[in-house]
Amino acid sequence: MTILDQLADFARERTEKAKKKIPPEEIRRQALALPKGNFAFENALKKPDISFICECKKASPSKGLIAPDFPYLEIAKAYEAAGADCISVLTEPKWFLGNDAYLKEIASTVSVPCLRKDFTVDEYMIYEAKVLGASAVLLICSILSEEQIKEYISICDELGISALVEAHDESEVQAALHAGARIIGVNNRNLKDFSVNTDNSRRLRERIPRGVLFVSESGVKTAGDVAKLRQIGADAVLIGETLMRAADKRAKLDELRGVV
Repeated sequence: MTILDQLADFARERTEKAKKKIPPEEIRRQALALPKGNFAFENALKKPDISFICECKKASPSKGLIAPDFPYLEIAKAYEAAGADCISVLTEPKWFLGNDAYLKEIASTVSVPCLRKDFTVDEYMIYEAKVLGASAVLLICSILSEEQIKEYISICDELGISALVEAHDESEVQAALHAGARIIGVNNRNLKDFSVNTDNSRRLRERIPRGVLFVSESGVKTAGDVAKLRQIGADAVLIGETLMRAADKRAKLDELRGVV
């Protein structure tokens, strides 16, 4: 069993526990009672130059503890001040030491759209994300069927939030496109063995039509990495560890942008 399988299984366990506290019909009612979103996340990625999705995460399965001291609100506010286009917030509690409360507080504090970075395995988690204040959810092709992705995108559309559909190879890109994905994220990290290869984004870029937003995720560490992705027409990069380890978020983001 890969770590991705374990993450998905644990997400199912968490969701079953959550349903006992707040039944599915109630979380859906709460989500639909909120004003419909305006797809702020995908709109933020439509600017002429490359957009930056900056991540708040305390730990990861591949790197272990990244930020022992984790003032998540300060980090999110620093990202906002530095000009982040979106913020990705880990809510997975076991391997990433995330928490739903982090997302709720960050989304209610900053004005930039937030992605709930978690392992969505049940429509319940999409309604949860909306209630927590997220503007987007992550849908991973490796753990969902094409039919599920299509159904989950439809729920996102009903709520006015975006779906970042993550793919690792050609067949997953095809599944994402068939399901109607408007944003495809290519993860340069193989979640089955944790190897990182930024050529994955370059290789899969040509498979994704220009009308679909293209996000490169993982392994983006330098201004050179960003420049290469800009050249192949990436609409956005999702950067986690590099920014999390930077003492000065604004300076690091300027450096990655290529601002002298």
